[in-house]
Amino acid sequence: MQDTSSAAALVAGGSDALTTAADETVATAADHLDEFLATGTLTAYDEAVSSLSRVRNLAKLAQMAHPDADVRATAATVQQDIDKRLTEISLDPAVYQTLAGLDLTAEDAATRHWVGRVLRDMRLAGVDRDDETRARVRALQDELTATGQAFERTIASDTRTAEVPPSALAGLPDDYVAAHQAGDDGLVRITTDYPDYIPFMTYSRDAAAREQLWRLNTMRGFPDNEANLRRLLELRRELAGLLGFATWADFVTANKMIGSEQAIADFVARISDAARDRSGRDYAVLLERKRADDPTADTVEPWDNNYLTDRVRAEQFAFDSQTVRPYLEYNAVKDGLMAVAAQMFGVEFRPVEQPVWHPEVEAYDVVENGTVLGRIYLDMHPRADKFSHAAMFTMVVGKQGRTPECTLLCNLPNPANGRALLQPTDVRTFFHEFGHLLHQIFASAGRWSGVGGVSVEWDFVEAPSQLLEEWVRDHGVLARFARHADTGEILPAETVAAMRAAEEFGKGMSVRQQMFYAALSLELHRRDPSTLDIPAVEKELMELHTPFRHPAGSKFHLSFGHLNSYSAMYYTYMWSLVIAKDLFTAFDPDDLLATGPAGRYRQTVIGRGGSAPAAELIRDFLGRDYRFDAFQAWLDA
Repeated sequence: MQDTSSAAALVAGGSDALTTAADETVATAADHLDEFLATGTLTAYDEAVSSLSRVRNLAKLAQMAHPDADVRATAATVQQDIDKRLTEISLDPAVYQTLAGLDLTAEDAATRHWVGRVLRDMRLAGVDRDDETRARVRALQDELTATGQAFERTIASDTRTAEVPPSALAGLPDDYVAAHQAGDDGLVRITTDYPDYIPFMTYSRDAAAREQLWRLNTMRGFPDNEANLRRLLELRRELAGLLGFATWADFVTANKMIGSEQAIADFVARISDAARDRSGRDYAVLLERKRADDPTADTVEPWDNNYLTDRVRAEQFAFDSQTVRPYLEYNAVKDGLMAVAAQMFGVEFRPVEQPVWHPEVEAYDVVENGTVLGRIYLDMHPRADKFSHAAMFTMVVGKQGRTPECTLLCNLPNPANGRALLQPTDVRTFFHEFGHLLHQIFASAGRWSGVGGVSVEWDFVEAPSQLLEEWVRDHGVLARFARHADTGEILPAETVAAMRAAEEFGKGMSVRQQMFYAALSLELHRRDPSTLDIPAVEKELMELHTPFRHPAGSKFHLSFGHLNSYSAMYYTYMWSLVIAKDLFTAFDPDDLLATGPAGRYRQTVIGRGGSAPAAELIRDFLGRDYRFDAFQAWLDA
């Protein structure tokens, strides 16, 4: 096994350490590639690509999370350089011909699947095009990396602050109010960081203050990301055209489960239509509730949504999310989540002391029967210039003889600032992202890094995480850790039942909101960027898929980070949810911690990584092809 402290130490190190590692890895990868071309040894090819990917992943993490601006800048340069080398390999005809010429008849199915996938993706990258085309593809890929980095960096660094009167805190929990004292000018400052933004939008009774913060949040990234996003769309359009596709959306789906641009459009329309009636009923209830405060109201605005939804749940479903927060203290949730995963999958999480990139980062080994399966890192709280959403970042993809490592970057309330009480949505986010960690760790015992970790089709990768969200709705699970921070009382079963019933309200609007995001990511990548009016498209799609009118001046698209990482494929969240709902039918709802179904799920699905098509993994677990029925039943419930 490799030294599992080296990856994090490299992220924690300075600019020189990153640069040196990159130079050494490029040289080593070149040697492996020469060996592969000379001998046709797959191990050499796998080592060449995986070693470069490792440094690329670590540079990406440093860029997103390192507190030092110089290190972040160096990391961005290193990532660009490594991406350039990986692009060169994908466009190298000699590599392609050597792979294509291998006799794999004696190899296992996973190896044949992996090599076939690599060959397909190299063709999609343009390896079989002429020299001039390949040269232009390289240039476009290099510029896409740099422009995407600029897009994400702008979002991460653009935290905005609303200045509101203390009266705007009416309705907020006491701990939130205590943490937001008025300044010398008598005003309270609320930022667009998640721990500030979400509770304020949920609980503040001051509609004008909510509107102010909402508008600031939707202006993040302005104005710099206008040029960055436009350039991303132009580059992708040109690249797709060079490779024989009319649009980027059609190109990027060619190796996904869904298969085509039109299939995305059809899927978005199907889901949006399925939720239309329910969304309309949800909206009518919100408007009626708003009129209780303002009899003249004739519309619900986007900044009203969270607040009114919470009020309806509290008043009509006897569930007030504020009453649950004291049961969801951050450290208790973290420890409880690990205990749940440990019981389900027969592992333990052992704290590790080692160099990390920020004092708040925690490291744990995932251990099974005394063997270290992998190492995980938790970087869970907001700070300046850190990645501002929630995601799992791969560090090292494991295989036989190599331990996987990965990190969660989240923005949950920080215990260092006082008692850190979570929203139920925060807990769901934590479980979701932890699902990615488990997938990455468990799928790392095969022969090849190329099929390790979350190397499944992109539109399946969210399904295991969305599946784990189901455990947040179960009282037996929550009772393991949801204890009142003051009294130690276990979260009552009737409260969990009320929470589940209340969560059903707003489901239709939530699904259609997701379809707005999916449609936006699709349409920006299927229309001609030379004539594209991006704000107009945002307005068109928001008003098509949600019941809200588009507020003038809103520029949500400029802080929609998925437009870089997912491009046209935001649909994958709902596509994966359809699959996750079906996967959940194989678990016992009366005993979600049972090891039998969990062990079988680990063995047949997440433990196999990308060693087979996702549809095959699902079929092996369910004993049949996946269906839409469970999702439809959930939507109709």
